[in-house]
Amino acid sequence: MTGFSFRKICPWCVQHEAAQRGELPDDAPQPVVAAPWVRRSESTITLTHVLFGANLAVFLAMQMGYGPTMDFNGPALAQWGNYGPFTLSGQWWRLFTYMFVHGGVVHIAMNMWCLWSIGGLCESLYGRWTYAAIYVITGIAGGLASVGWNPGVLSVGASGALFGITGALIASFYLGEFSFGEVSVKSTLSSLLFFAGFSLFFGSVYPGIDNSAHIGGLISGLIIGALIAVVAPQSDSLGRRASVIGLGALLVLAAGYGVDRWRGGPIRMSLAYRALAENEPDRAIAQLQAIIRQSPNLPQAHFALAQSFFAKDRFPQAEAEFKRVLELQPKNLDARFELGLVYLSEKRIEDAKNTFSQMLAADANNADAHYGLGLALVDEGQFQPAVAEFKTAIQLGPRASGIYYELGRAYANLKQFDDAIAAYQQGKEREGDNPDLEAALAEAYAAKGMPQQAQEAKNKAAQLRGEAR
Repeated sequence: MTGFSFRKICPWCVQHEAAQRGELPDDAPQPVVAAPWVRRSESTITLTHVLFGANLAVFLAMQMGYGPTMDFNGPALAQWGNYGPFTLSGQWWRLFTYMFVHGGVVHIAMNMWCLWSIGGLCESLYGRWTYAAIYVITGIAGGLASVGWNPGVLSVGASGALFGITGALIASFYLGEFSFGEVSVKSTLSSLLFFAGFSLFFGSVYPGIDNSAHIGGLISGLIIGALIAVVAPQSDSLGRRASVIGLGALLVLAAGYGVDRWRGGPIRMSLAYRALAENEPDRAIAQLQAIIRQSPNLPQAHFALAQSFFAKDRFPQAEAEFKRVLELQPKNLDARFELGLVYLSEKRIEDAKNTFSQMLAADANNADAHYGLGLALVDEGQFQPAVAEFKTAIQLGPRASGIYYELGRAYANLKQFDDAIAAYQQGKEREGDNPDLEAALAEAYAAKGMPQQAQEAKNKAAQLRGEAR
């Protein structure tokens, strides 16, 4: 019995102590106890060989696909790596594939050396299938820790899983029972502790190393290894061993749910806003609907979804989403303003006017409300009152763009072309070149009998539209 045996005595020791007490005859048969670290495999090809080959095959495939190189760039690694915006937006398979992707020759060489050294020991101690489960579960745990702690960092490599099996070995060597000497146990345990400590220290001082994945793998490995050592140390305790592995998987699953709740919403919202900024409303709609399924009462998700529907001219859906925002946040004036614009797009002028009037009732100096009311008055053909609303909005400083264009249109309808031209020119000064402003300016110049200026503005509008295409 070694110094690390605190819970059980092996069958040979039990019989030996019974014989010393005179409780067994001299010819009692000796039990044969298999050493726990001896591999009992029908095949000479171990799982460590398979994992080593899989990592090497992926690396060689990347060399063939992206050209011979010492180090791969970000886009190449992002194809299968663990990156928060991709993983947390539904590509959860990356938590598995990232374990087989490496950033370069030095990266894979170091990891494969560790795998060959530590993996063989782990496989011999636990057996093939327990070893496989520990490797995968702790590798996924390391990936979750990475996207939780550093969601904007691309993580690749087998080191999360390697730290996982290292943690499992440390826990088992500390808590478990072995039939080889105490010196061997202490020596192996010391080596594992030194490897883990040195690697974490190196990762903390050397840039580009994702220590969060290392820590996530190590902690999950320590937990699973401790449970195996205490609950199911014998490899033939299949039920107990499976229960421990299942519990480990459930803990990682729960951690994944927590990371998704913590980081997933903001990440997916940023992707949706990016899709809107890149004029891809269909992609934004799909992402936002997924967010709302998970968080039905998230006002910003409903607001962005309404904007996406608006961009696709799906006005009834946009109206419903803006109203949902107002149910959740009755004082949200941005949603109320956007709802008024939806009504204008649907030619529901009275509903739009009522909406903007409600905003002015809450805040008489709301520039956007005056601007929206001006738009509604233009649609009704009330151009002089519309001019007054636009001017008030300009004095208050509206956030909405296009107000000088609308003011110029109102003046043009009143045949006040000098004022229209002045409004369009102010719009160019404030908002920069715009093809709609140039086209409106060309019409105003033509109405004033200024053909040369009209042609120049018309040419400028065509040029700007061509550049936009």
